[in-house]
Amino acid sequence: MQFKDYYEILGVARDASADEIKKAFRKLARRYHPDVSRERDAEARMKEVNEANAVLSDPEKRAAYDQLGRGHRPGEEFRPPPGWDAGFEFSGAGDGPGEAADFSDFFSELFGRMGGAHARRRAGPAGRGEDHHAKVLLDVEDAFGGATRRLSLRVPVLDRQGRLAFEERSLQVKIPRGVHAGQVIRLAGQGGPGAGGPAGDLMLEVGFNPHPRYRTDGRDLLATVPVSPWEAALGAVVPVQLPGGEVRVRVPAGAQGGGQLRLRGKGIPGDPPGDALLEVRIVVPPADTPAARQAWETLARSIDFDPRGAAR
Repeated sequence: MQFKDYYEILGVARDASADEIKKAFRKLARRYHPDVSRERDAEARMKEVNEANAVLSDPEKRAAYDQLGRGHRPGEEFRPPPGWDAGFEFSGAGDGPGEAADFSDFFSELFGRMGGAHARRRAGPAGRGEDHHAKVLLDVEDAFGGATRRLSLRVPVLDRQGRLAFEERSLQVKIPRGVHAGQVIRLAGQGGPGAGGPAGDLMLEVGFNPHPRYRTDGRDLLATVPVSPWEAALGAVVPVQLPGGEVRVRVPAGAQGGGQLRLRGKGIPGDPPGDALLEVRIVVPPADTPAARQAWETLARSIDFDPRGAAR
């Protein structure tokens, strides 16, 4: 997927006001509209201009795009990193799947899920406020014990000059035990204000911060279990620290690096709970002292073993 510079497409500066973006779009629309343009690539250019305008004329999309687009050049290969849109509060209107389908893969990847099933306004009494949504990143440990966290959200708005700005708000949120990535926490009455009716709700879609030791797959917890060569060869019971506490893990004799050990029910709590999937990682002691080197040399002479042949 190629990165698109929407500012370059419209020919405006990155700090352009809403009026400047509107004027640039109208100028290009008069030039490339297929009904009036004589340029051979008018239809393709008009589609590109429409896509850029759909993003830059919408404060929410523009804020998310600006967060993502720093340091990237148009046409370079690009994939949005996980959690790139975390921390932004969006209104619930979003785009239907039709608009995303009309534009490029780049647009669809970034904005195709905005306004999805969790974010759309629910039917309710007249004057009810719009539901808002945001993605928030938690620590994986929060899923094992539950927690109360203060979360900050950025709300994109236009200032008096029509330039993009942010309002920030902070919320005290109770994180339920067993929460998993993709789950939505609904905060009643924390969405858009109502017009004579109740406020809408705020839906927080959960993701997890990168962790040096753990990853998640649904409710399953993925980690590694370091073992010595002799523990792998002879078998052993070794301690492993999981977010829920330390457990003892039986490593079978003859375990190979990359093999997987499953601890049922030791993943993220739930009904049923997930499993802990531990990848065996064999850690080889260095031959950095005369005694260690001699021990390795003795082992090499005493065991007839060809690792290349064993791998065939």
